[in-house]
Amino acid sequence: MDRATFACSTAFFRDSGNSCPAARSLPGAHVDFIDKVDSFTYSDFFRDYLIPNHPCIFSAKFTEDWGSRRNWVTWDGKPNFEHLLQKFGDAVVPVANCDVKEYNSNPKEQLPFKEFVKYWKEYIRNGYRSSRGCLYLKDWHLSRAFPEHDVYTTPVYFSSDWLNEYWDAVAVDDYRFVYMGPKGSWTPFHADVFRSYSWSANICGRKKWLLYPAGQEEFLKDCHGNLPFDVTAPSLRDRKVYPRYGQSQPPVEIVQEAGEIVFVPSGWHHQVYNLEDTISINHNWVNGCNVAVMWCFLQDELAAVQREINQWKDPMDDWHLQCQLIMKSCTGIDYKEFYNFLKVIAENRISVLEKGLDEESSAQNNSRAAISTLGMLHAVFDLERTGKVLSSLSANEDFRKLDLSSLSPPPEALLHHLKAAIDTALL
Repeated sequence: MDRATFACSTAFFRDSGNSCPAARSLPGAHVDFIDKVDSFTYSDFFRDYLIPNHPCIFSAKFTEDWGSRRNWVTWDGKPNFEHLLQKFGDAVVPVANCDVKEYNSNPKEQLPFKEFVKYWKEYIRNGYRSSRGCLYLKDWHLSRAFPEHDVYTTPVYFSSDWLNEYWDAVAVDDYRFVYMGPKGSWTPFHADVFRSYSWSANICGRKKWLLYPAGQEEFLKDCHGNLPFDVTAPSLRDRKVYPRYGQSQPPVEIVQEAGEIVFVPSGWHHQVYNLEDTISINHNWVNGCNVAVMWCFLQDELAAVQREINQWKDPMDDWHLQCQLIMKSCTGIDYKEFYNFLKVIAENRISVLEKGLDEESSAQNNSRAAISTLGMLHAVFDLERTGKVLSSLSANEDFRKLDLSSLSPPPEALLHHLKAAIDTALL
């Protein structure tokens, strides 16, 4: 990040205070296509897409050196089933049935990868029909299961990735996925986990995206406040069921070709179709540009839980703790883990600002390597963003009602250390 971009982005967030960033529509529903690798910098992406929260498409030139694009695809652009079976045949993978609705999603089962590929081949031979329905391999943690394979390299534009930095540090989970599905497989209407950013690269095949800018989803809720399963369903035109549908903007529509990467902004709801037999690589990620959105999302989720079980508030001694447990079971995180998430991000950058970067430690640590690539000013920006959200969390009434004695260091001490590191770095 250069100094001009740092100054501009810092001023932008100072003006916004501690409130949730306002939803911003996309003028003219235009989506920029980024064609040239050499002339498009990280600062360009940060300034023009991350901060304003606008989508864009990266050309296939940005992925042409990936191992998956060389080896997972046949000469005519189809999935290379034989190569995939040779490399991953014994893996067990999560598979969704696109023909079945379960709540607001599709039911999943675990299948041997070789069984899924056998099904996929038969599905193609039968004219894309099967008594088993349309199956879609989704959310496969391939990078975690096969770290030694040359599959892809995360583009620098997406390298400030706090979600995977944190979950790598605690060695519990990650948000790096592979998707594989036949023509006609799809993903119902949703927003990504924690209202994160996402990027999705097609290894082969084509996708159609329908995206709604953050805030537009409010017009798509039914009379009970529920979002639709399928945003293209004719029932949305029934004003008795969806009273505000007529106020919604048309979706931003993208057709993504093989090799291209789609950047999905934070909080944008979307629905995705595979127009051909398709393989894609997807990451969810949060950083200093949208961590406030994540924090607002968590507050909204907790408030929803509290409303749901409010009738048991008086007779339940540990009501506030139970609300946290329910929220974590639904979203994957509670307030205390969110503190630990902010702590890991902050301490990694404090360490860099205080001790500097040496090449050996950077090469061995993905987070330090990313900080090294993006520079010290980016580390300062990250700390400023972390500090704002940490201050808000520390003052939050629901957070303060929890037993915080296990948090080390205490929030006040971490905030003091964080601010001192920023002051020293900017001298």
